[in-house]
Amino acid sequence: MSTTTSLQVETSYRQIIKLALPISLAMLIPQFNFITTNIFLGHYNQQSLAIAGITGVYYLIFAMIGFGLNNGLQALISRRAGENRPEEIGKIFSQGVYIAMAIAVIGITVTWLVAPAILKQVIHDPDTAKKAIRFLNIRICGLPFLYVYQMRNALLVGTNQSQYLVIGTLAEAIANILFDYSLIFGHFGFPEKGFNGAAIASIIAEFTGMFVIFLVIWQKGISKRFSLFSHFDWNTPIIKQILSISLPLIFQLAVSLISWEFFYILIEHHGQEALAISNIMRNIFGLIGCFIWAFAATGAAMVSNVIGQGKHENVYPLILKIISISTGVSFVICILINLFPRILLSVFGQNETFIQHAIPVVRVLTFAILLMSFSSIWLNSVTGTGNSRITLLIEIITIILYCIYVYVVLEKLFLPIAYGWMSEWLYWISLFIFSWLYMRSGRWKAKVI
Repeated sequence: MSTTTSLQVETSYRQIIKLALPISLAMLIPQFNFITTNIFLGHYNQQSLAIAGITGVYYLIFAMIGFGLNNGLQALISRRAGENRPEEIGKIFSQGVYIAMAIAVIGITVTWLVAPAILKQVIHDPDTAKKAIRFLNIRICGLPFLYVYQMRNALLVGTNQSQYLVIGTLAEAIANILFDYSLIFGHFGFPEKGFNGAAIASIIAEFTGMFVIFLVIWQKGISKRFSLFSHFDWNTPIIKQILSISLPLIFQLAVSLISWEFFYILIEHHGQEALAISNIMRNIFGLIGCFIWAFAATGAAMVSNVIGQGKHENVYPLILKIISISTGVSFVICILINLFPRILLSVFGQNETFIQHAIPVVRVLTFAILLMSFSSIWLNSVTGTGNSRITLLIEIITIILYCIYVYVVLEKLFLPIAYGWMSEWLYWISLFIFSWLYMRSGRWKAKVI
């Protein structure tokens, strides 16, 4: 069907790739920004690279809260697109802005008033805690820009126009690299801000990305087509509808990332090198994860759209098609990483001993990525059905198992961090089992949103 007359999708491989490729590029660029920042910090000093592990995951908690809201909005927008009801999309989007700004205010308040006391208690090194708190007090100010910027995902993916995602993220990437280099090291007449320079650069980059993507939305006539800025009157029924779907997703992602922060705090107890290695693993995980998360987001959007068309029988074959592409791409990438791990690790500016200690963790991580390549598709398919309470329940059960494992392995037994990273195996296997069982049961067919 022509996208100019209909918002409904087909379930072909071509349609999957058409949606997923721009999403993966849009996700890849921010991950590239994270990696570039960490490369700069690694060359600045190892302490900054190590602290960036804790601060990065902390900010990621709030970023994923926004991503949870985005996923809920995307499920609703995709469903309305499947039903060919474009007039409802602008209403959903505008009410989402209200919710996003409220969450941003909460995030900033918690970071300024509550987080410092907690971080001082759980981080063993006082200097590390002090620098982490100072960085986060600056970094969290970018949250409003990030949330509004994230909402373009819900709008463009949900209406099958993901090709426009790349423009905003490319602008963000250029700004991030330019200001990272300028503010961390003090180039082009800027003062040398070191670790805190990375925080300022990220805020500037997020604002730039938000500004550019909304120029694109306006210039392409998308805002006019869906009346994005014509429904800013408070709409209680739509607010409740958004929160009904998004809140479980927000809690799901927040719980997931809080457990990851718990993991990094336990890693910090193993020393600065262990923390720096784990930070690099997070960067590798995020880089490869872009492709997988793109297919997962595509799965959620397409499942919701197909259900909106009333074609429930197409859902299961669609999921299997997406998994075949996702797992195939991940397998090739993981093979290449395992063949040439030294080349990848060397770009972070660390010595040979550091690289030797990091390679066993790379082996563990790549197997976890293969598990994620199909588990995340199943989990996001549950999201696409609109039953976000099930995804929250699945996440809670899995996180309990995950936290027990990392506490015993890293804190009680004090085993090498490679064993700690095996927690990712447990995490993704558990998500797969529970998500697959729910989709296989067919109970999602009765869900209406």
